Amino acid sequence: MADMTVEFLGMRFRNPVLPAAGPNVRDGEHLLEAAEGGAGGLLSKTISVDAAPVPMPHMAAIRGGFINTELWSELPPERWLGKEYSIARSAADEAGIPLIISLGYTAQEIAQLAPKLKPWADALELSTHYLGEDPRPMIEAIDAAKSALDVPVLVKMSPLGREMKAAAQAAKEAGADGISATNSFGPAFGLNVETGYPWLGGKNSYGWLSGPALKPLSLRCVYDIAQAVDLPIIGVGGISNGKDAIEYIMAGASLVGVCTAAIMRGSGIYGIIAREMEKWLDDHGYPSVEEIRALALPEAAGEARHG
Repeated sequence: MADMTVEFLGMRFRNPVLPAAGPNVRDGEHLLEAAEGGAGGLLSKTISVDAAPVPMPHMAAIRGGFINTELWSELPPERWLGKEYSIARSAADEAGIPLIISLGYTAQEIAQLAPKLKPWADALELSTHYLGEDPRPMIEAIDAAKSALDVPVLVKMSPLGREMKAAAQAAKEAGADGISATNSFGPAFGLNVETGYPWLGGKNSYGWLSGPALKPLSLRCVYDIAQAVDLPIIGVGGISNGKDAIEYIMAGASLVGVCTAAIMRGSGIYGIIAREMEKWLDDHGYPSVEEIRALALPEAAGEARHG
């Protein structure tokens, strides 16, 4: 059987499949379910200094994907600090896996929140993906996190409003230890033709696209980032099965994040994807998941063709 463990920023993951920050890990109980469902590590829903407003309805399945109006956690940070992170930490410890905590968005907000996370966080993921092309807010956010807490810091990037290679290089120069790519894409819009009403509530009824339709965009971002910097990557976007995850690993990711598939199919999906990856590796004669990492990058692909 292939070795599915991954060493990532000094942390050991039992397999490469994590929950991505989103409604699938909206509280401690859902993080516990992710651990019991076979996730290789845990990653919590993004928090900020205030709870996020959640318009209704806020999720809709569409052909080939999913749209939602979710932002960051609808729970206030005090709830996470007082209850949810303790549940998540216990679940991670019981399973012997790391816990990455996601937070955002500005440097000021991160500086306020990050020091409070010390009892629970093995690493931080900074959600700066709404901040556009100017790298300065991202750089300032990284500096705030690194100054506040002595754990690895990852930056989450969006396929919207950024040139991936330049953004990744700026993140590395600012001291980021790793990158998550990507977040959902949008704004997006869906309409129910039977009622004439939009699928989603909220301002303009706009949402964010995720699920299988997003995979080619996100996969390209991971591929670009892996060629631009030598930072470890969590690949996120449209992963529904083991072969999807294999693609991300071959494109340069070390870990993968799953959100929409967990919303649609439940927390057991993390273990299902990991087992499908393991079977694919066994069927193709690879002794470990590390053996296929970055195989699709031009240098590795060239070596394979001429080896």
